[in-house]
Amino acid sequence: MDLDDAARKQLESLGGFIRERRKQAQYSLRDLADRANVSNPYLSQIERGLHTPSVRVLKAIAAALNVSAESLLVQAGLLEASDDGEQGPSVEDAIRADALLSEDQKAAMLAVYRSYVARNTAEDD
Repeated sequence: MDLDDAARKQLESLGGFIRERRKQAQYSLRDLADRANVSNPYLSQIERGLHTPSVRVLKAIAAALNVSAESLLVQAGLLEASDDGEQGPSVEDAIRADALLSEDQKAAMLAVYRSYVARNTAEDD
């Protein structure tokens, strides 16, 4: 596989990740485009792997989808994955993206999750 093929596959992977997250959030293409302040055709090209978005656009899309900008930057190949080998969305990203939870419920779940992680990390030391 040459560099162009690898870059194309990376863009397609990024686009698929964004599309999947958009569908999980139950947003139409237009909804996400409005929330991220980009045009519908531009977002469609990103989702189909036809356009390389800027870091600014990736951050706007991440914010609109309630996912970490880091997860999109990893998908885009602009950041390396974490050393823990974690693949896919983090637990925190999943909680933030869950459309069935209210913002207060998400905050509570994130607080509980973080407290467990902090306790387990302290026990490992």
